[in-house]
Amino acid sequence: MTAALRARYVNESVATASPQRLLVMLYDRLALDLERAQASLSAGDRPGASALLMHAQDIVLELHSTLNVEDWDGGPALSSLYNWVYGELVLANVKGDARRVADCRTVVEPLRDAWVAAAASLAADPV
Repeated sequence: MTAALRARYVNESVATASPQRLLVMLYDRLALDLERAQASLSAGDRPGASALLMHAQDIVLELHSTLNVEDWDGGPALSSLYNWVYGELVLANVKGDARRVADCRTVVEPLRDAWVAAAASLAADPV
């Protein structure tokens, strides 16, 4: 698949995705960025890890900016968690700290799995 064709496919997928699917897509990419950044840091590739960590930070900022904390009682806790993850990613990038990335993965991956399950539940039982 050419780069242009792939970009078109991704753009069309995003444009036609439900809000639930978009959330899952963001979490999937965040988890992938963290996995790759941790591997890059372990391999000594700081520039590669930095690019991935900055992209992960952008995703966390997007997740946080679209969170309406008043919509549900877990909103404030999730907001705090996003703030913590963002701060850890910044420090991981500055210090080249793979452990901080791993710590973020232990938080992000279960969240991603929960959102995947919630989105699947909504898709199976539309209101």
